[in-house]
Amino acid sequence: MAARVVRRDGDAAVVAIGGEIDVQTAGRLRADLLGLIEAGHINLVADFDAVRFCDAAGLGALVAVGNRLRDKGGTLRLARVRPAQRRILRITRLDELFPTYDTVDEAFGN
Repeated sequence: MAARVVRRDGDAAVVAIGGEIDVQTAGRLRADLLGLIEAGHINLVADFDAVRFCDAAGLGALVAVGNRLRDKGGTLRLARVRPAQRRILRITRLDELFPTYDTVDEAFGN
């Protein structure tokens, strides 16, 4: 799993995530995103275009980050989520917590 900031604007940032988000990598993702929050980026867009797999640990990391952002008045939006992952978000009702967008620009602009 790799996460890198590809765009910043004020309190917002786009993070491109790649690889697999699983029990071995979820902690690193959580730490990377929480670090951005501590640096003042309270509106995050996670670009999932290159995410091949995300398990329950990955979903847990997203929930932890989303909770921290909500506490600070921010949001976590997901962009370019694959259909299978959208289905899991819908089944777990996490799509109610994390708005999903077809493009990064749509997510970043809202």
